[in-house]
Amino acid sequence: MPKIKTTKKSVQNSDEHNSNKSLSALNKLDIILVSGLPRSGTSMMMQMLEAGGIELIVDHIRKSDEDNPKGYYEFEKIKQLERDSSWLENAYGKAIKVISMLLYQLPMNKKYKIIFMTRKMDEVLASQNKMLKSRGQPAGSVDDQVMAKKFNEHLRKIFNWLNKQKNMETIFISYNDVISSPMEQSKKINLFLGDRLKFDKMFNVVDNFLYRQRK
Repeated sequence: MPKIKTTKKSVQNSDEHNSNKSLSALNKLDIILVSGLPRSGTSMMMQMLEAGGIELIVDHIRKSDEDNPKGYYEFEKIKQLERDSSWLENAYGKAIKVISMLLYQLPMNKKYKIIFMTRKMDEVLASQNKMLKSRGQPAGSVDDQVMAKKFNEHLRKIFNWLNKQKNMETIFISYNDVISSPMEQSKKINLFLGDRLKFDKMFNVVDNFLYRQRK
């Protein structure tokens, strides 16, 4: 995986504690996005934000299953983002899940706070293959090494692109770090979003039992 560097505006680790400020004071000019590769922990992060008090934009069309027993937290309209982004007018102060490949299609006249999930590449690939198998579908026709190369190249490009966007503030969160130190990572996310979340409730939703593709 390409070396991850924070964007110009991204948040660094901090030991500051939660100030118990009202969540209603969250900057309503920002749209919160949870992004990353498929199977990188984006659904878990959506659960954490919901527990912390952030309103989510989801439609529950895609139902929970054995691969995501707590749900996918998706919004189907995100797939048509390039053709219709009008619904984003009602997304300020709320969180939406969007895979990294679609970030390029975001309208540039809005401000975004992006929580970009990363994960060990071999775990991402193993989780994707397991999901295909559980659905009775053949594993990807592309060799894992080739797919890893494609994903890493995509990540390199998207990281560089994010670093240049003046209307986007990005924090990179490792799925593996959330599993190993959920309280620390919850505090980090809380500070990124203005130190107004119930971070003690966020880390309580992290379920180590669901960390099944360990490498």
